Amino acid sequence: MKKYLIGLITIIAAVVLAGCANSSATNKKTINVGILQVVPHGSLDEARKGFKEELNQKIKQHDKSIKVNYNYQNAQGDQANLNSMAQQLTQKKNDLILGIATPSAQALAKKTKSTPIVVTAVTNLKSAGLVKDDRKPATNVTGTKDLGPVDKQVKLLTTLTKSSKPIGVMYNSSEENSVLQVKMVKEYAKNHHIKLNVVSVTSTNDVASALSGMADKVSGIYLPTDNLMASSMKTIGKKAREAKLPIVTGSIEMAEDGGVATYGINYRDLGKQTAKMAYRILIEKKKPQDMPVETSHTLRLYINKANAKAIGIDPSKITKP
Repeated sequence: MKKYLIGLITIIAAVVLAGCANSSATNKKTINVGILQVVPHGSLDEARKGFKEELNQKIKQHDKSIKVNYNYQNAQGDQANLNSMAQQLTQKKNDLILGIATPSAQALAKKTKSTPIVVTAVTNLKSAGLVKDDRKPATNVTGTKDLGPVDKQVKLLTTLTKSSKPIGVMYNSSEENSVLQVKMVKEYAKNHHIKLNVVSVTSTNDVASALSGMADKVSGIYLPTDNLMASSMKTIGKKAREAKLPIVTGSIEMAEDGGVATYGINYRDLGKQTAKMAYRILIEKKKPQDMPVETSHTLRLYINKANAKAIGIDPSKITKP
């Protein structure tokens, strides 16, 4: 009889513990976050990593029982993929979606007007049709801009050039963010009497030939924060080293991958800044339509010392514009 009671008590205890475990599992909350990235390259990858790092940390600090489930989609630069993935992410029950770069943000915004969307690595949210106004978006979209100090970047390039030839500018004319930056370059050049040689390309196949065609005609090259340029930085860097041409880029990651220098933003930090906005939406129940668009909190001079030395520039002589 005693053994029977002990066995019965053991069974009851096991059932109670199992019930508690099941109850705990049931009560554990999950936040679903979709991520849509237009193409894989250094800047956008860093923005995504920074976003996840910061959001995970802030959610953990708030409540360790909350799990963040990420649904990451990368369109690999294909517009059809981008539209299909945007459709998938907006149809699923995501609590929030992150759009990385202008094409991703626009694709998501076209698919939903209700799910909160935060974006990053977008040059101008208003001109992209994502918000009504930076101070008060009045849509389901908000986020961080990656527009760097174009004027200071061009000024930096002029200090690195060694001839009176025009400054080359290469960009993708089908990227709205790039068109805006090139317009700013032209305005700065006009005001400071700088000659330009502007070349547009629309595919990675055109980059090498376009660069070869302008190599003897320019004293240096400026590249905006352009997804096509960023994806081609290994090729661009190799060609520029062969031609002994300094390259100043719109982002630090682009300079790391093939440029000589830049004065700009760090995309991992920008991703973290975006995550803080996402946290306020997910946990503090803020609404995107009321949250002002933000710009990068920090700018810094980055020098690719190896590339600078390879084209005959002393890295120690490069200073902040």
